[in-house]
Amino acid sequence: MGTYLILIIPVLLISMYVQWRFRNRFSKYAEMQLNSGMSGKEVAEKMLQDNGIYDVKVMSTEGQLTDHYNPANKTVNLSTDVYHGRSVAAAAVAAHECGHAVQHARAYTWLQLRSSMVPVVSISSNLLQWVLLVGVVLLMFNNPFVLGIGVIGLFLVTVFSFITLPVEFDASNRALAWLKNNNSVMQTAEENKQAKDALWWAAMTYVVAALGALANLLYYASMLFAGRSRD
Repeated sequence: MGTYLILIIPVLLISMYVQWRFRNRFSKYAEMQLNSGMSGKEVAEKMLQDNGIYDVKVMSTEGQLTDHYNPANKTVNLSTDVYHGRSVAAAAVAAHECGHAVQHARAYTWLQLRSSMVPVVSISSNLLQWVLLVGVVLLMFNNPFVLGIGVIGLFLVTVFSFITLPVEFDASNRALAWLKNNNSVMQTAEENKQAKDALWWAAMTYVVAALGALANLLYYASMLFAGRSRD
């Protein structure tokens, strides 16, 4: 347990700070109205058109911070506040999600790799908690097999988390470059600076998630190897 706390507590503290900072920045920039007056939906549609993408639909989805791009049905799904919002935050998020659509259209390698792992990781994530619990119990009876399966599952989740990082950073870079070159969307340097700050903190949430996955992997892997060494 001591090892677990040493690995997890720093990650949890950093995660809490990053989540607070991200929500704080997002809330602040959600109140900063764009001089152009464009909505998130309009920003998304313009970015798609400017990149020659006409087979992706921009849709509204329920919830907060539920924005995502779905490569399966080629839809940019924007939360209600972003879809209708006319703020710096709404424009930044909308452009970021369209960045994923651009990645898809350009066959971006990291996105393709991430998408290929989604089915396996989804199954692993759903079963992982129970596999690890049973594995730890069986390890007490000198049976490391189930825990070994759990560690493999954690490894896949960790790899997936780290593969997600270049995908997210690249989508933000594409979004920011497009916003900077489109004065019809963001008309001042200050708006571009605020968009960059919002997307930076959003990206940091993925970094912390990857570190958390790695900490979990290291803990259970150390437990597995310690159990095997006692055999």
